[in-house]
Amino acid sequence: MKNICVLVSGGGTNLQALIDAEKRGEIKGGKITCVIASKADAYALERAKNNGIKTRVLVRKDYADVAAYSKAMRDALIEEKADLIVYAGFMTILDEQVCDAFPNRMINVHPALIPSFCGKGFYGLHVHEAALAKGVKVSGATVHFVTAECDAGPIILQKAVEVQGGDTPETLQKRIMEQAEWKILPQAVSLFCEDRITVKNGVAEIS
Repeated sequence: MKNICVLVSGGGTNLQALIDAEKRGEIKGGKITCVIASKADAYALERAKNNGIKTRVLVRKDYADVAAYSKAMRDALIEEKADLIVYAGFMTILDEQVCDAFPNRMINVHPALIPSFCGKGFYGLHVHEAALAKGVKVSGATVHFVTAECDAGPIILQKAVEVQGGDTPETLQKRIMEQAEWKILPQAVSLFCEDRITVKNGVAEIS
C-alpha cells in the first residue's frame, strides 16, 4: 500500500475528491496518510481531520527563502515516507530539491489543457480568464508529473470540458472542477499506486 501525501494551501476541494474516491474504493493500492498545508488556516486541514488523516503545517513565511522552505518540505515528505505526493491547490513554489528527491512521484492537477494556459502566473481564476479572453471553445484539466519547470512535467491524464456562451471565469472554473479535475486526479493517483504509469523520453505511458 503506497503512502499518499497531499499538499494544500486553501479550501481543499481536490483533496475532498481524493478522500471521497478513496472511500468509494476507487484508489487502488494507495492510502492518503498525511496532508501538509502551507497555511495554518487552510480549510483543507479540517477536511483531513474530519476523515482521520494526519496533518502538518509548514508556513511559507516562517522560512527565509524558497530553498529553506523546500528543504523543510522535502524533509517532512521523507519523514512521512511518501510514495506519492499530490499537489491539490498547493500555491507555494518549491525548488528542485523536492522534485529531485521524488522524481516522477509528484503530481499536480492544472485547470487547463496543457500546453495551453500554463506556466508561471497561470493559476486559479487567471487560467480561466485567459482561456475566455482567447475565446477557446474547449478547456479542461491536466494531471501531470511535477518537475522543476512549472507545469512542464510529463502529462498523465487530460479531460476536455466545453466552454459555454456567457461563461465567466467562475462558472468555467466550477465546471472544470466538477467535470474534469475531481475525476481525473483520483484516476491518476490510482494508476500511479497500481504501478501503471511509466515515463519514457519525457512522455508518460499508461499500461
